Amino acid sequence: MCNLYSVTKGQQAIREFLRATQDRTGNLPPLPGIFPDTAAPVVRAVPGAEWVAGNRELTMMRWGMPSPAFVLKNRKTDPGVTNIRNVKSPHWRRWLGTQHRCVVPFTSFSEYEDRGGKKVPVWFALSEERPLAVFAGMWTRWTSVRKVKEGEVTADLFGFLTSEPNEEVGRVHPKAMPVILTEPAEIDLWLAGPWEAASALQRPLVDGALRIVAEGAREDGGEAAAEPEQPRLL
Repeated sequence: MCNLYSVTKGQQAIREFLRATQDRTGNLPPLPGIFPDTAAPVVRAVPGAEWVAGNRELTMMRWGMPSPAFVLKNRKTDPGVTNIRNVKSPHWRRWLGTQHRCVVPFTSFSEYEDRGGKKVPVWFALSEERPLAVFAGMWTRWTSVRKVKEGEVTADLFGFLTSEPNEEVGRVHPKAMPVILTEPAEIDLWLAGPWEAASALQRPLVDGALRIVAEGAREDGGEAAAEPEQPRLL
């Protein structure tokens, strides 16, 4: 389960890559370590607008979709669900339409590897240069208590889909990997296509498409980042 990722390319690069014509993120700094229940950049169709390429906006959302009711039993807060696997669940089916789909930019993501009882972050990217790609995500506006000290808040929330892992990720984390989109046609299909077609994108990235670019740190600052261990190739 991916609960840590980075996006270190600038917002102009994100806008150009995803053809977003509106930007509501303000001055977006590099984000070398994005954790659950924190704000991160997301691209979606402009709410209430008919979908066309020019209606995409870059905005900030809080990472963690609303939890199913059974998870919240006897709990006072809902920190959210970061990764979504079973899209056939009634809880998730309400958000499968295009008005609730989004894409989540990233440059690298981390899975924890168990090394003798110690969980070590292992960072994956498409290459050492950490080019932009996106996770296939869903979003909603929701009112809930995320943290007791905050009380009830209304926020735009997001999570992203997972699938079986490919070969590289499976060696570190055999249970799952994020659903990753790298091509404009895939991104268009996810944001605008009928669910019958878009659902086929919930699959692992092809074997050999990822490489390990860093290990051990809870942040990945990019190509020049110093890491405590030498990256190993798969």
